[in-house]
Amino acid sequence: MSVVPDDIDAERGPPMSTPLRHFVVGLGFLLAGLAVGGLVAAGVAPGLAVLAHVHLLLVGWVCVTIMGAMTQFVPVWSGAPLHSRRLASAELWLVGAGVAGLAVALLAGRVAWLPVAGSLLFAGIWTFGYNLARTLARVDSPGVTERHFALGVGFFALVSVLGILLALDFAVPVLPVAGVTHARLLAAHATLAVFGVILTTVFGALYQLGTMFTQTELHGVDVHLRRVEEVGYPVGVLLLAGGRLVGSPPVARVGGVLVVLGALSLGVVLGRKLLETRVPRTPMLSRYAVVAGALLLWAVLAARTWVADPLARSAWFGPAGVAHLLLVGVVAFVVAGTLYHVVPFIVWVNRYSDLLGYEKVPMIDDLYVDRVAAVDFWALLGGGAFVALHEAGAPGPLAVVGGALALAGGVLFAANLLGVLWRHSPQPLSRVVLGRLVGPADAASQGEK
Repeated sequence: MSVVPDDIDAERGPPMSTPLRHFVVGLGFLLAGLAVGGLVAAGVAPGLAVLAHVHLLLVGWVCVTIMGAMTQFVPVWSGAPLHSRRLASAELWLVGAGVAGLAVALLAGRVAWLPVAGSLLFAGIWTFGYNLARTLARVDSPGVTERHFALGVGFFALVSVLGILLALDFAVPVLPVAGVTHARLLAAHATLAVFGVILTTVFGALYQLGTMFTQTELHGVDVHLRRVEEVGYPVGVLLLAGGRLVGSPPVARVGGVLVVLGALSLGVVLGRKLLETRVPRTPMLSRYAVVAGALLLWAVLAARTWVADPLARSAWFGPAGVAHLLLVGVVAFVVAGTLYHVVPFIVWVNRYSDLLGYEKVPMIDDLYVDRVAAVDFWALLGGGAFVALHEAGAPGPLAVVGGALALAGGVLFAANLLGVLWRHSPQPLSRVVLGRLVGPADAASQGEK
């Protein structure tokens, strides 16, 4: 059974349609990204398919999901009302259109379209950043999660600036400028995107979710490790990205060491919380267990590579074969595990919470199909492992098998969560996606902005 903490008040958050729209759009990009990845693995993908695959998954699924989660979590956790629901809706469609446009342009090989799509994405990210910054500014005493989210918003802004420069340089070469080449700018952009935007936000959420849903607290060495991560990790990200941007191995090396230390610290804290819990296993906690192990393994492997050569193109995310360990084993499993609680929780609160005591209602974990969750867990885990082994030099067929397993796992995962909305949402799925779920009661309680 999922744990619903007593101090969480979902009524403080925006209407259910706001985060759910982000999650549904993100799931659509997940399926599109997996499909393109399957074409890449089979060797039949058109155009710049690898870049399209990366942007569909990391920006379209992961970042859009992060945007929806932050829009919901900050008001609920911190008690600070969302600055503007209208901006939250606008950001989604701008970012969604930008990601879709980038993917189409890359698949079609039409680099002249990239600045147009990039401009939409840039506008959406800055709209999101402004909305969240104004919301976070209302928090009286920011905790570790809010501080990570604030850093994440700053990294979002930096990444979008570098991204629009890259899009312009694809269409009309504007680099090198002051010694900065396209390759160096791309390295800094990728570093800030993965380690700055995604992992900073993920780490912040895990401090809250990892303790909340294991019913544990940080204590003893956890507190010291949190301090190491909270101070060293963001500094390390900036140094690693900056060193790669200007081509300075010493700067990038120091940054890489700090990033690794931060990741190790968070991995140990999360692992300790999972070992201390007495809460029954849930899809979320099973996936968090994979995250803790993958994060620790990735940090150990990346440390040696980054000390030797932190600027190498093959070492952006660690040694060969480790990129998928980080992006699948850590990022994808955090997002998937979190969504397996958040989506059913939001739907349950809006559909069934008022019926408690009046009629029999399902538990949160009853809203999705547990067997499907178990199958998609093993499919995604096996698929990611096979692709990682292929990257490390294993035979080619492993990539095809891994891609097929990952695609199957992603489809099952998306279908399971969309099934929650289809069967239990108080409004039709189409109204959730199109944003017509807000009624008079919602408008009165939240205020129109």
